[in-house]
Amino acid sequence: MTAPGNTHGAAPARSPAREKWAAFVRNRSAIAGLALIALVLAMTLIAPSFYAVDPFDIVWRPLAPPGEAPAVPLGSDFLGRDVLAGIIHGGRASLAVGASAAAICLIFGIAVGAAAGFYGGLVDEGLMRIAEFFQVLPALIFAMALVSLFGATLAIIAFAIGVVSWPPVARLTRAEFLRIKELDYVRASRAIGASDRRLIWRIILPGALPPLIVAATLTVGGAILFEAGLAFLGLGDPNAMSWGLMIGANRDFVLEAWWTVTLPGIAIFLTVLGVSLIGDGLTDALDPRRYGSHLRHRTRWRGQGR
Repeated sequence: MTAPGNTHGAAPARSPAREKWAAFVRNRSAIAGLALIALVLAMTLIAPSFYAVDPFDIVWRPLAPPGEAPAVPLGSDFLGRDVLAGIIHGGRASLAVGASAAAICLIFGIAVGAAAGFYGGLVDEGLMRIAEFFQVLPALIFAMALVSLFGATLAIIAFAIGVVSWPPVARLTRAEFLRIKELDYVRASRAIGASDRRLIWRIILPGALPPLIVAATLTVGGAILFEAGLAFLGLGDPNAMSWGLMIGANRDFVLEAWWTVTLPGIAIFLTVLGVSLIGDGLTDALDPRRYGSHLRHRTRWRGQGR
């Protein structure tokens, strides 16, 4: 016997969260991105326990090629430091900068975009003019100025990247708030006396989060590349090994010692690729049009089963 309302053994409907997760898992590119990020995290968080070499220690002769000695399996840089140790330990700094910059970008972008989209009028005009001012600034030059003024530390670098990256997030948040605040359930909440604070943070923002989550994942990859660019220009944190610092420090030896620049560059490429693939998978899974199409397909399939 089948349960009432579940004729012919039709499968019970899954929650929207499970439907979106299933759509994400079916995306092979997204799974490949997850595998890449899992590999990078394992390398940066677990591998140092098994390969406890300080990336700043001089362990071999300068510019030794990969495989020359067991002490430097991936070769050494221009000072004689272990390239493998630099890649393993440098991932921590690069990922920390990327995640921190994305968090700062979201905080600024959501706060400005939510206020502009919710209140509209003069508030919207003023905040969007500020966003446009930051958007037209040369991002690299502005970040370089901040790092030069306040010091080349990982915290300052992450803050500088976050400050120059928030305007697109603010515009996306504003657009979502303008759309969602006119929906019936928001109007009903306002009619029964919900405060502006509750409307913004508890009622409208949850509905606006899917595209913001996608934007956050893509910001992480952009921030890692941005940090590498600053380090290449000599504005990286000299006290924290990062992939960007490795590339910047060895840029003068790229022709005679390709491994000192190419190997950390490959680490950056794989990390940014993994983050981008995850972002694309989230876009497909969280896009309401694609998700709605998937639900309609499931409904037609169940209808045919009856």
